[in-house]
Amino acid sequence: MKVKSVEKLEKSRVALIIEADAQEFEGAIEKAYRKQRSRIMLPGFRKGKAPRKMIEAMYGAEIFYEDAVNEIYPELFDQAVEQEGLDTVAYPEVELLDAGKEGFSFKATVAVRPEVTLGDYKGLTAPKSVEKVTEKDIDEELKPYIQRATRLVDVDRKAKKGDTVTIDFEGFLGKKAFDGGKSENHDLELGSGAFIPGFEDQLIGCKAGDAKDVVVTFPEQYGVEELNGKEATFKVKVHVVKEKVEPKLDDEFAKDVSEFETLKELREDLGEKLAQRREQQAQRTFEESLLDQVTKNMTVEIPDAMVEMRAQRMVDDYKQQIVSQGISMEQYLAMTGMTENMLKAQAMEGSLRQVKTDLALAAIAKAENIEVTPDDVMAECTRLGEQYGMPAEQVKSIVPAEELISDLTNQKAAKVIFDSAKIGKAPAKKSAAKKEAEPKAEEKPAAK
Repeated sequence: MKVKSVEKLEKSRVALIIEADAQEFEGAIEKAYRKQRSRIMLPGFRKGKAPRKMIEAMYGAEIFYEDAVNEIYPELFDQAVEQEGLDTVAYPEVELLDAGKEGFSFKATVAVRPEVTLGDYKGLTAPKSVEKVTEKDIDEELKPYIQRATRLVDVDRKAKKGDTVTIDFEGFLGKKAFDGGKSENHDLELGSGAFIPGFEDQLIGCKAGDAKDVVVTFPEQYGVEELNGKEATFKVKVHVVKEKVEPKLDDEFAKDVSEFETLKELREDLGEKLAQRREQQAQRTFEESLLDQVTKNMTVEIPDAMVEMRAQRMVDDYKQQIVSQGISMEQYLAMTGMTENMLKAQAMEGSLRQVKTDLALAAIAKAENIEVTPDDVMAECTRLGEQYGMPAEQVKSIVPAEELISDLTNQKAAKVIFDSAKIGKAPAKKSAAKKEAEPKAEEKPAAK
C-alpha cells in the first residue's frame, strides 16, 4: 500500500489517493474468485469447479475487479489513515481511479476531527433565576394524589364532560363491521381524548340504558389503511354513567396517599421537592447558557458528515425507545405522518449543538491537561452501579472503558467552565405597555 497524495479540503475533510501494488491486488482478486466461483457455471465443469483462468478468459480479466477492490480497500484505507495519523470521524467516500494487472488506485475522501481554536471559556457570566414555589404550585403537585384517591360513583342522570361511561360499541364502514372496532363493557372518560375526535362529545347527554349511533370521520393519517379519512358509524350502548367523587383534603387523606401524618407535612414535602427540581432546572439552564457561550467563542470548521452521523445515532436511539414501548417503527411513522428522513432532519439541530459542545470540551481538556485516573473510572462505575442496582465491577465490564473516560473527561472540562463562571442578572421582563410601544420588526430602523 502506498499513499500517493494527501489533500486537505474545506470543512475538515481530507482526500487520500491510495495505491495497491500488483501483489496486493492479485491477493484480493483470488479472494473474490473463491467467494464467487460457487455461483459460476462453465460448460464442461461442475458448478463451482471452474478454474479462475477459464472464467477470466470467457468473461474478461475484469470480472473480479470490482469485488476485489471492495474486498481490500477498507483494509488499505485503515492502513493509510494510521500511516498519516488521521483522526477520522465518519466513513469515507470512495472512488475507484484505476485498476489493472499492475494494481489499482482509489480516492478516499473522509471527514477528520476538526482543529478547534478556543475563545474565552473561563470567567463567563450567565443569568440564573429560580422561580419561587407558591401555594398554587403545591396545589398542582397535589393533583396526582387527588386523582389516585378519586372514586367513581354510579349516577342516574345524563352524562357530562368528565364523567366515565361504561359502553359496548361496534364500528361500521357503511353496513360492514371492521376489525378492531368492537368492544364490550369499555370504560371511557368523556373529554379525555382517548377516542377519535367527535366520538366522546356525542355521548354527552346520554343516560344509562341509552343506545346511540355515533358518526365520526377517522383522521387521514390514522394508521390503518382501510380507515384513513373514512366516515364510520359506531353503534353504542350505554350501561353505566359514573361521576368522580374527590376525597376530602385533610389529615386522613394525607395518611392514605403518603407516609405523612398530616396534610401540612405532605404539602411541605411537595413544596421542598418542587423547589429542588426548579433549582436543578435553573442550574441546567445556567450551564447550558455557559456552554453555548463557549461554542460561540471558539473557531472550528465542522464536517457535515460528523453532524449527520450524530443525528443518525440520535434517531437510532429514539427508534429503540419507540420499540421498547411495544410499538413498531412502521406503526409510529404511520400514526405521526413522519418519515425517517424527517426524524433525522429534526435531529440535525440538536446534533450540531452536541458536536460543538463535545469538540469544545475536548479542546478545553487538552488545554487544561485534564486526565482521568483509574480511581475516577472506578468511582463512576460505583455511581452507575448504585443507580442501576448492580456491582461496580459488572458496570465496568459492560460499559466500554473509552466511553467512560470520554464522559469523565468532558465532565472535568465542563467543571472548569462552571466553577469559574459568575451568575448575572436575568433580563428584566418588559411590561405589556412597553411591548406595545415598541416598533414592530419591519418598522425598526436599519442598524448603522
